[in-house]
Amino acid sequence: MSHPPAPAGLRFAYGTNGFADHRLPDALRVLADLGYQGVSLTLDHQHLDPYAHDLPRRITETRRALEATGLAVVVETGARYLLDPWRKHRPTLLSAEPEGRGLRLGLLRRALGIGAELGAGAVHLWSGTPDPGTTPGQAWQRLVDGCAETLAHADAAGIDLAFEPEPGMLVADLAGYRRLHHDLGRPDRLRLTLDIGHCRCLEPHTITHCIELASDRLAHVQIEDMRRGVHEHLPFGEGEIDFPPVLRALATAGYRGLVSVELPRHSHAATATARHSIEFLRTAALPKEAEPV
Repeated sequence: MSHPPAPAGLRFAYGTNGFADHRLPDALRVLADLGYQGVSLTLDHQHLDPYAHDLPRRITETRRALEATGLAVVVETGARYLLDPWRKHRPTLLSAEPEGRGLRLGLLRRALGIGAELGAGAVHLWSGTPDPGTTPGQAWQRLVDGCAETLAHADAAGIDLAFEPEPGMLVADLAGYRRLHHDLGRPDRLRLTLDIGHCRCLEPHTITHCIELASDRLAHVQIEDMRRGVHEHLPFGEGEIDFPPVLRALATAGYRGLVSVELPRHSHAATATARHSIEFLRTAALPKEAEPV
């Protein structure tokens, strides 16, 4: 099945955390058949488990599936219960226990190795939230130390990190990312994942201005609808975002990475949601009609 390229040179992708009920090869084939050009691959137990005993074989099979479908890939590390079956998204780089921080660092090292073998454009990460009793200074230093160690592995693997500011986490916004980038010595490999919905949720700027502010660091874009002040990923048309100006701003900024739909709570309707999403985005990305003379 052939599809025209996305308007404005944008490359639309979809996150596998929204295909949790599909086998990974099946999810990749569905996305390619719908016309997506990439995938945001969350390393998790049901897809590409980074702790599987036969990981090398699974990486090889995934690489072949990506090659067969022509999908570009970004590797994501935000699985909910991969490291701790009791606590969502934990442990993190901020965890009080050194062993917990070590687990997160180990996952990031594995993700970088997997990303390098898959030819990924970047490996995604976020800060997490501090444990009770942790001072702001302690939390920040743990984050800086953990990112510095991970950056060394990223250099060795030859792959960029794409750090995502996440509402409710220690680094929640673009200002927090800029501070982290500065405190690490402005490393080129610490790039940025910009989530369009998060911009609407909490940034003090318009979304188009957020894109302008982030354009020099962008490695990955996540996209979904959202409402101001509510961190809930919504299908397109169910929130408050006007998408044509957003997509034009990305194109104007010269962004050529993946624009990945991020709907992790919609696996129950994955194929229908993915179909609606790409149809919506293709329409929203069409050039503005010429003004009547």
